[in-house]
Amino acid sequence: MPLSRRTFLRGAGVAMSLPLLDAMVPAFRRLAFAAQTGTPRRMIAVQTNMGILSQHFFPTATGPEYELTPYLELVKNFRSKMTVFSGVSHPDVDGAHEAERSFLSAAPHPGGAGFKNSISLDQYAAELLGPVTRFPSFVLDVNAESTQGMAFSRSGVKVPAEKSPAKLYEKMFLQGKPTEVEARIADLGRGRSSLDFVSDDAKRLARTVGAADQARLDQYFSAVRDLERQLELAQEWERKPKPKPSAPAPTDISENKKLIDKIRLMLDVARLGFESDSTRVVSLFINTFSVVADLPGVKDETHSITHHGGRKEALDQLFIIESAQFKVLSEFLTNLNATLEGGDSLLDRTMVLYGAPMGNAASHDNKNLPMLLVGGGFKHAGHLEFDKKKNYPLPNLYLSMLQRMGLPVDKFATSTGTMRGLDFV
Repeated sequence: MPLSRRTFLRGAGVAMSLPLLDAMVPAFRRLAFAAQTGTPRRMIAVQTNMGILSQHFFPTATGPEYELTPYLELVKNFRSKMTVFSGVSHPDVDGAHEAERSFLSAAPHPGGAGFKNSISLDQYAAELLGPVTRFPSFVLDVNAESTQGMAFSRSGVKVPAEKSPAKLYEKMFLQGKPTEVEARIADLGRGRSSLDFVSDDAKRLARTVGAADQARLDQYFSAVRDLERQLELAQEWERKPKPKPSAPAPTDISENKKLIDKIRLMLDVARLGFESDSTRVVSLFINTFSVVADLPGVKDETHSITHHGGRKEALDQLFIIESAQFKVLSEFLTNLNATLEGGDSLLDRTMVLYGAPMGNAASHDNKNLPMLLVGGGFKHAGHLEFDKKKNYPLPNLYLSMLQRMGLPVDKFATSTGTMRGLDFV
């Protein structure tokens, strides 16, 4: 039976009333307490969505004594603190470019018509950490289109990304006048109060619709529960004083062609987030698809030259673009390494994951992904090589990262265990 518009609106209003599960709250608080009393551990996951030329990235030898490739040469100062992975991928994640959505979730078949994403690594870590920092996570992007992203909530809904480093800086460090703070808290209270009406109408509505609509309602109810928790935690932090910045406010860059400058700016703000302990979880999505990067020697947009067919001119341009990204990554690692916290460098307490959703962008191959992990307090193994045809599950690395955060997790997505060959310090 079709629903009237009045019934639909009433159902939507009732659906928004579903409260956060009471059983979840004590668990979040226990985990937050454990995180506050232990050594702070952090992670940032960076995806560059158009791949990385494997011939300039993967070493030929395994273990710690491998010969540096051109891209790894650019981060050679951190050789003892990094691990290169080859022969890894997400089981059943295909779909060529669509795989970028599953980069942190490992949700299978992202190109399929009925695809529904699952929670991403960053959001899972933020959820388990609880209210240990003012911001559970920073979801950032450079040049992403509206449908692009890699951060997804437990209900499979894409988490909106912040595109403005200036706005993020303001959120972190500008307190506002007391009247503004109280107005913000009142807004949060009003937002949460709209979720406080519990009614049997929601259950009755779910029973009257078909299976497809029931699935949509379930997803909507889950998204509402995610929002409830965010609103509750936001109120707790609003009256606490914000930290003092160690750097001046950035100025946003609007031109997409200024790709490298935009990445640098985002990473600088992410570092400030870690340094001020405003957050411990960051994801950064970098879209280079239709960009003509403002770099000497680059004249074509990135996507077209990934289908290079072996043409030297196209390969040379890709090398320029990707090298520039590795140079910015090196700058970020240098800044983290130079920042001390409790006797350790910030890099030693921060896992920096860098990689791509395609092993070969020219053929749209989603196997043998180029992946690099730096810092974070691991006994780094140099080059960990796995079977190029029968890949080792990348979610095993994600599980190791979650455990390194101190989170009591024994499985993530399609993991079969922790990453073989990678131990904690």
